[in-house]
Amino acid sequence: MLALALTATVAALTAISSSAHAQSRAELESVIQSRVLGNGLEVIVLENHGVPLATVEVDVRNGAFTQSPEYAGLAHLYEHMFFRANAEYPRPGQFMDRASDLGAVFNGTTQEERVNYYLTVPVDSLVGAMKFLNAALREPLFLPQELATEREVVIGEYDRAESSPFFDFENAMTRALYPGNFSRKNTIGDRKVVQTATPEMMRTIQHRYYVPNNSVLIVAGDVDPDSVFTLAERIYGDWPRQPDPFVEYPIPPIPPLAGDTAIIMERPVSAVTVMLQWQGPSVGKDRAATYAADVFSDILNEPGSAFQRRLVDSGLWQTVGVNYYTLNHVGPITISGQTTPDKLKAALAALDMEIAKLGDPSYFSAEALANAKASRAVSSAQSAERASGLAHTIGFWWSVADVDYFMGYVDNMAKQTSADLVRYARSYIIDKPRVTGILLSPDARRQSGITAADLVRPGRVQ
Repeated sequence: MLALALTATVAALTAISSSAHAQSRAELESVIQSRVLGNGLEVIVLENHGVPLATVEVDVRNGAFTQSPEYAGLAHLYEHMFFRANAEYPRPGQFMDRASDLGAVFNGTTQEERVNYYLTVPVDSLVGAMKFLNAALREPLFLPQELATEREVVIGEYDRAESSPFFDFENAMTRALYPGNFSRKNTIGDRKVVQTATPEMMRTIQHRYYVPNNSVLIVAGDVDPDSVFTLAERIYGDWPRQPDPFVEYPIPPIPPLAGDTAIIMERPVSAVTVMLQWQGPSVGKDRAATYAADVFSDILNEPGSAFQRRLVDSGLWQTVGVNYYTLNHVGPITISGQTTPDKLKAALAALDMEIAKLGDPSYFSAEALANAKASRAVSSAQSAERASGLAHTIGFWWSVADVDYFMGYVDNMAKQTSADLVRYARSYIIDKPRVTGILLSPDARRQSGITAADLVRPGRVQ
């Protein structure tokens, strides 16, 4: 899973294990219970009595993918406002004081297709934590003075991100990969939109997406499932159901790329960074390809693989990594790496030759397949050792796919064959429109002699 900002941090957390091997669906079903309340709120309980702690998390299907340009970044700003005044805790600072009383460690995150909020508390604060999140979900006040403060906090995050030479590069790549849909992939948003956000805009997001039938409540840790379901009904059961936001406000499909695009960006950097991106599968439209994509990436990223030997061990590349980021609204496939100015053209030519070979079934040996599956199972197990981490993982998959995707992940990974990997490569990578970007210094560009014409394949200009 790729470096830079396009890392699939949560997307890699796709299996669970309490032992040295990943668990099957049958094993998961023995420790994970779920119910749907009458108002549409799904409640998932993960029972783990290892330590006397409980994590209470709410995930909402919101994030960059719902943003029109005039709302770019406001899903993230809303996340910041979530931890501010509401009808239950109306005075500035009172919300934070209550979190302290509960002994809570809390946070929230905004991604392309989900926003989540969570508290980890001593188990005797479970009821208080569930009520605490309920108040923030249902009755935020969006006080103007607090909104002004959080706007500046978000702009500070923007400033720090913008100071990196990769910020503009990554944005340029995303704009090219998703033409006309940059706001739907841009989590941090637009500076001017954030600076001019109003309480009314926050309320629009709340009323549209922060509804029970577009949310999931996850409780993980030293808890009794039946007690949690009873509490959830008592605390959240009267939260009024609303129309499906994606029926009322449908999300337009991502248009396919029409051809190749080249981006060459000069910045004061010490290395030459290369990034190739394709539009990958949608988990909602081609679920099978997403399993193949993970195995495919793992095989190519293995240090001893033919891919790494011919590209990195040959000395043409310093590093090369392959990644697919699982999303419902067309996740990106990325191959990125670093090389030197004098080797840049040869490195690109070698990479293109290697990509062309990925449609050959013999490229993926049975041994490589088995090793990739075993490695993925172990790393997934390690990532989910804590109940809180598992809650985040399940929340992510509920948002971009569904819980069934998570529950069946290990079993479906184990079914992947070389034919499945070839189908994925031929469907989404080989001879498909792509964006090729290079980030390098002015001196490195002069030394390499690279031009946009070197990056666009003949007859494939967009």
